[in-house]
Parts: sequence; C-alpha cells; structure tokens
Amino acid sequence: MDTKKPGTTSLPMMAMSEIPTEQTNARHITGLVRDGGRITGYQLSDGQVVDKDEGIELARKGMLAGVGIAVNRGNEYLKSLPDQTEENNLGNLPAITEH
Repeated sequence: MDTKKPGTTSLPMMAMSEIPTEQTNARHITGLVRDGGRITGYQLSDGQVVDKDEGIELARKGMLAGVGIAVNRGNEYLKSLPDQTEENNLGNLPAITEH
C-alpha cells in the first residue's frame, strides 16, 4: 500500500492521505448509498453493498479500483482518483436503495 505515490503533485492527489495499490481483482464502485446527503455505503461492481467503513477497508486493501482515502476533520472517506473522466467520479454515481 502506498501512503503517497512519488510524483503525485496534483492538488486532488495531494488531498489523499492514502492511495492504495489496486489488486488485479479490484472491484469498482457503481452506486452510492445515501442517508440524506451523506454517503453511508457503496454498491460495488459485483452487486455487493458495503457500508462506508467496509468500503474504506476494502480500498485500503487494494480491493477497490479508482479511489483513494482522504481525511476531513478526523473522518476518513473515499475520494475518486483523478483520471480525466467525470462519469466515474463518486459524486456523479447514482444513489441506490439498499436492499
């Protein structure tokens, strides 16, 4: 796991506290579970729904693709890695209803 990758000087990348190394079988986040405006969980590309803390742990282990871990006021959260594509940014993903 990389806590910071060498050469990551763009502002969005510098905002990350951790940028885990993705595993070859890493899943993507395809939807967000929201409570009001807050993200409380994630739907993954295999259909599994995990809560926010589980998502952070999966990302930390390299099991989620395209995200890093950031911290705001002591609270960890996932943040999309910049890749020139707006559609896959977490804030642009659809909200899903947890089953």
